[in-house]
Amino acid sequence: MPYAPSPTATLTRKPVPDSLRLALIQPDTAWENPEANIKKADRMLSGAAESGATVAAFPEMFTTGFSMKAHAIKGAEALDSLSSLASKHNINLLAGVASASGLQGLNKALAYDNSGSLVADYSKMHPFSFADEDKHYSPGPGTAVFKLAGVASSVFICYDLRFPEVFRSVARQVKVIYVLANWPASRHDHWHALLKARAIENQCFVAGVNRTGADGEGIAYAGGSCVYGPFGEEVFLADESEGVYIVDLDISLADSTRSRYPFLKDMRADGFSI
Repeated sequence: MPYAPSPTATLTRKPVPDSLRLALIQPDTAWENPEANIKKADRMLSGAAESGATVAAFPEMFTTGFSMKAHAIKGAEALDSLSSLASKHNINLLAGVASASGLQGLNKALAYDNSGSLVADYSKMHPFSFADEDKHYSPGPGTAVFKLAGVASSVFICYDLRFPEVFRSVARQVKVIYVLANWPASRHDHWHALLKARAIENQCFVAGVNRTGADGEGIAYAGGSCVYGPFGEEVFLADESEGVYIVDLDISLADSTRSRYPFLKDMRADGFSI
């Protein structure tokens, strides 16, 4: 049976000034099967493009699931495919992939513009030691700040969400922070609490995109891809269904919130820590 994206959901159907139409792409990822996942991505991106999305975001390790086999799976094919998909669908694209590098792999988030050019290459700064990710993937060297569809943005991956200091370090430079994840159903409440907290703290949009279904290790995922606004308001929340979810964001709200409540100006420049 051919894949059909679920009905799209939007905050508003009417164009708004300084708007960004975002596609949160929430798949049931095929375990350690890049070819199948890239084919599904192509179909889902077609639905996103038809809905007028300018940016599409996929979860962490969307081509494989949260696998520790970076070297066995290889990542070069996925990287080439992402560039091709961005240009084919004329859409700015963010996606998480496992990449082999040295003795250990890297858990990456890659951003491409709508011509297929790479604009950001971020590696997860906090491997999830609770699941032995640190034994298979090296931590990334630092944050990434870039423009996607003309909007100042940054991206983090899953477990990074538990470390507010890295979000704080990019807050003044961005209007949207993306979080690509394979966040398990057993800690679903934490997913939403932390995303909302990061939005409130940093007075910007925080968009979290998660997978659904179950992986090859039997871990269940409950979807829940979502966006929280600069004042911590819930802009959009998906259920656990696989699908393409379209959300319109009024990016000017980041500036107006920061102007009305100028909390970021009181951040200490010396990076104070206990």
